Amino acid sequence: MLSAFNISKLYEIYDHPTDRLKEFFAFDKKILHHDFWALRGINLEVKPGETLGVIGANGSGKSTLLQVLTGILAPTTGWVSRTGRTAALLELGSGFNPELSGRENVLINGELLGLSRKEIKATLPAIEKFADIGEFIDHPVRTYSSGMYVRLAFSTAIHVEPDILIVDEVLAVGDAAFSSRCIRRFEQLQHRGVTTVLVSHDLSLVKQICNRAIFLQHGKIEAQGSPSDVTNHYVGRVLTPPKKLTANDTQNATPNSTPTVSSYRHGDQLAEITEVELWNTAGHSCRSFQVGELARLCIRTYFRHIQPDPMVGMLIRTRNGMDVFGTNTQQENSPLEACMVGDHIETEFCFECNLTPQEYTVTAAIQHPDGRSHDWLDDVLTFEVVATRKPAGVADLKPKVTSRKILTLDP
Repeated sequence: MLSAFNISKLYEIYDHPTDRLKEFFAFDKKILHHDFWALRGINLEVKPGETLGVIGANGSGKSTLLQVLTGILAPTTGWVSRTGRTAALLELGSGFNPELSGRENVLINGELLGLSRKEIKATLPAIEKFADIGEFIDHPVRTYSSGMYVRLAFSTAIHVEPDILIVDEVLAVGDAAFSSRCIRRFEQLQHRGVTTVLVSHDLSLVKQICNRAIFLQHGKIEAQGSPSDVTNHYVGRVLTPPKKLTANDTQNATPNSTPTVSSYRHGDQLAEITEVELWNTAGHSCRSFQVGELARLCIRTYFRHIQPDPMVGMLIRTRNGMDVFGTNTQQENSPLEACMVGDHIETEFCFECNLTPQEYTVTAAIQHPDGRSHDWLDDVLTFEVVATRKPAGVADLKPKVTSRKILTLDP
């Protein structure tokens, strides 16, 4: 169990190094610094077996939060409660002595986490196997690449039987095979009841392995809840430019529009999506398709302002929020013409549902050419793909399979 109650972290920022001494010795108590709150009023609880994802832009307070949770930094206000052994993998280079070999660093880290030398030596073969860095285990850590360092550090952290695991961007520098092993190990840790906090800029990873997520902005929790909803909120903040509606926007309100419901909606509303619909080849509204059946996604938009080069896009996700396929009119070389105030545009995407049988969602968007959103509707539609055969994954590649006996010469 990991709990944080009203956590805040204050730094006093001085314009010049000597200002700290001047302020300390000043008779008139003149303030020469300004306050910077890296964290402000953070409350969270992560239960055994739960994986919490932490997302946010650079400088939002993610790394500071992890350092407070692990006890490296003391909070200015509030307190942290940790139950059991805590293992942490924070910024690259922390925790290992660069002059010692990987093996020596593993032994030292194991002892620092409370294991006896006998226990850590018994675990060492499993650590070596998972890290898979070969003979470099006996070389100085300073000779390691960033990927080799993360392999060994993560392998050490998960093999010391932690009750709490705190990780900062562990998969950012790993290759595909190592990333796949890490994801499987995160799932095993969940089943074992390990409390995990993961910071990552990989939103797909957060949606895949986390039970819950928080979005940090300016040191405060901006949103928390399911990984899919929180990542949608974060993407909305990134893609939506600030804009104040004017009286002219009100006059150009969408005529005869029907409210379109989505899990999260954002954009500057210079153009608005008024309708999203899925049709089958017969032209009927449809929410269930056979594998390989042609689907037609229709997106209707209304323009409140002149837009010389808008683009319309679509995104298909699984039920747990994993991106499956996304494209837009720009990528498909089907650009829209310049749109005037009051224009209604209908855009249609036709695609074959070569997907495995399960439920999917559709996200629709109209955007600036640079990707900023006019109107973005997350998970505005849900549809299912059905079939008698049920292959693994999300794509049905419909392979042609042949087998034959081959003759071999006896030795």
